[in-house]
Amino acid sequence: MKSSQRVAMIARNGAMALVTLLLLVAGGWASWETAHHIILAKGREHGTLTVTGCGEDTCTGAYAPDAQSPPRSGVIVERSVAAQRGDAFPVVLKPGSAEAVRTGVPGFLHAWLPLGGALILASLILGGGLRLTRTAWAAGVAGAAVLVATFLAL
Repeated sequence: MKSSQRVAMIARNGAMALVTLLLLVAGGWASWETAHHIILAKGREHGTLTVTGCGEDTCTGAYAPDAQSPPRSGVIVERSVAAQRGDAFPVVLKPGSAEAVRTGVPGFLHAWLPLGGALILASLILGGGLRLTRTAWAAGVAGAAVLVATFLAL
């Protein structure tokens, strides 16, 4: 193999590794924006949201706070296919706003959906481009497990 071919192969593999890393960091970052409200929920307002109506992107509803949280007139939650009028589920409020994030196992899994999708996309690059088949299978199965678990939980 000529040295120019070797350099081209190293550059190609480096570029694919960089794209894979970028996918995983972007998926983790997008997930963390919601997940940190669930994981680091100590000291935040907790309660139960009963959905009264849904728009295109958000759902609104009556908020019933737990014992330590102050009452609120209503809160907003990001719309998902699992939020129907009349549904009630536990939420935690984002600090300084009326936006709620669903908690519990369904909320936790829903928050990590972007990372699950990024794992599936990264597995294609890992297996097809970098020829790391075992790593690709592990990433793909992990991503698919997050997606399937979220579907079943919601």
